[in-house]
Amino acid sequence: MKCASPLVLLEFQCPTTQICVEKCPERYLTYLQAYESRLVSIADLHYYWQFCVPGFSDMQKSVPEVLRDGVCPAVLTPSKPLSRRCLPAFRTQKGVVVVGNKTSFDDGRGSKHNVTDLLEGAKKANVVLEARQLAMKVFEDFTVSWYWIIIGLVIAMVVSLIFIVLLRFLAGIMVWVMIVLVILVLGYGIFQCYIEYARLRGEAGSDVSLKDLGFQTDLRVYLHLKQTWLAFMIILCIVEVIIILLLIFLRKRILIAIALIKEASRAIGHIMMSLLFPLVTFFLVCLCIAYWASTAVFLSTSNEAVYKVFNETACDYAGNTCKPETFNTSNVTKVCPDARCLFAFYGGETTYHKYLIIFQFYNVFMFFWLANFTIALGQVTLAGAFASYYWAFKKPDDMPAFPIFSSFGRALRYHTGSLAFGSLILAIVQIIRVLLEYLDHRLKAAENRFAKFLLTCLKCCFWCLEKFIKFLNRNAYIMIAVYGTNFCTSARNAFFLLMRNIIRVAVLDKVTDFLFFLGKLLIVGSVGILAFFFFTQKIKLVQDVAPPLNYYWVPILTVIVGSYLIAHGFFSVYGMCVDTLFLCFLEDLERNDGSTEKPYYMSADLKELMKKTNKGHSDA
Repeated sequence: MKCASPLVLLEFQCPTTQICVEKCPERYLTYLQAYESRLVSIADLHYYWQFCVPGFSDMQKSVPEVLRDGVCPAVLTPSKPLSRRCLPAFRTQKGVVVVGNKTSFDDGRGSKHNVTDLLEGAKKANVVLEARQLAMKVFEDFTVSWYWIIIGLVIAMVVSLIFIVLLRFLAGIMVWVMIVLVILVLGYGIFQCYIEYARLRGEAGSDVSLKDLGFQTDLRVYLHLKQTWLAFMIILCIVEVIIILLLIFLRKRILIAIALIKEASRAIGHIMMSLLFPLVTFFLVCLCIAYWASTAVFLSTSNEAVYKVFNETACDYAGNTCKPETFNTSNVTKVCPDARCLFAFYGGETTYHKYLIIFQFYNVFMFFWLANFTIALGQVTLAGAFASYYWAFKKPDDMPAFPIFSSFGRALRYHTGSLAFGSLILAIVQIIRVLLEYLDHRLKAAENRFAKFLLTCLKCCFWCLEKFIKFLNRNAYIMIAVYGTNFCTSARNAFFLLMRNIIRVAVLDKVTDFLFFLGKLLIVGSVGILAFFFFTQKIKLVQDVAPPLNYYWVPILTVIVGSYLIAHGFFSVYGMCVDTLFLCFLEDLERNDGSTEKPYYMSADLKELMKKTNKGHSDA
């Protein structure tokens, strides 16, 4: 009743004596009963001794002395093992909770207790038991459905690949269909608002102005006013006009974005190994995580063992630190006879232990730096491969034999310093954000509103700064892969190049975001629906093949999450390809003029769209 809680299960100390036993008790028995029966048979006492402190077999010691010294428990109850602990073996008999067929028991100290007292003490431990049973059932579901889960993930991979290939043909159709649908939906909204406005024209009370009505908690009241529908109609008309004007003025830029997306699909078709390269990045990031986690664990356990005073009854020394070597001769045992000096946690009060948090922050900083460097290496490798496609005058004949390997080798040989510098800048911003979160956590109890406001503003500013640096780094790495310049030069050139073409950047960004959203929705949705019908045995053709499951949502959720990660991996490569080709396209327009000395390297479709030609060269 004092130890059956999740705290003990999680290896925290209990105030009572703890020992290891070969097996849990199987019957009710008090030490007083076992001691008194020794004159008839010593079997009960021998049975009881196996649950006492190891080596105890003193029959001369009286019962009160044994219980006072805590060498033997006062009572044994029928128990079963749970997470290396012996807990009461509860079961229900005719709707009544019993332990060992009894509803009450003697606590060995002259008092009677109901089994429900034990149940209350072990209620939280039962939550752990239920969680363990749930985990076992989930594990069983994985063991019988793992190969079907793999098949589902392979289907997601194939669908992702097909979608990327089809973007070469369907990108324009999908974008324009979506734009037309948005215009039609807004037009229908304007028409519906006008119908409601006309219907309310003759009704009583509909002429009340919004100003006279004031604020109402029931928002449905506003739907009975003409002014409400008139306001909706005006707002929708303004949005419709803005979208139509944007389409008129940005039509060519939308066409350029669609052409670049189609070109990216062709580039990936020529460099299929690029779709597998994210696995290398994933493996390297896992190594970074393993390094950080192992170092954090070593730092956390490099402390000294701290012992504290534990006591069953009220004691002034309870919770104080103590030393096991001198505890029995200290003043604590005189004031609190039943107190014990037990291990509490790892800690310490030396200078090293006081500044240990600084080492942990340094470890986190190194993790950010290494992880950002790994991601940067992947980005510059892909950018170099796709740039070799764009700057090949005759595609794909002028491309290197192994674009990914060539680009990876160049990145390691020439650009590690630039990648490390860019990653360092991002890591500094990220560790500052972690420090701000740490300060915010420490100041939660404080009532200083100005400090909270300042922290919130700083957190917001550094969040925006991190997003901007990630965007700048990504484009800087593309320029590094193309020209081989250092990080600062590449970042400056990329930034000003994008600022000179800011409208094209915005249009391309939104068009690609829309296509990626549709792609992820299509892949995750289709594979998830297929997994749902399969694992719930609603497909008649494969009902006999589907495995029996405890929880059908386990493999379904696994397939959905895995499909999203696969789709995200494919589209991250695709996004890097689009960004690389876009920067190369802008550089091509600014540096070349179509002459024999400076021919355009863009594809024939882009040259036709931009009305550019190469003089003295046949278009590739």
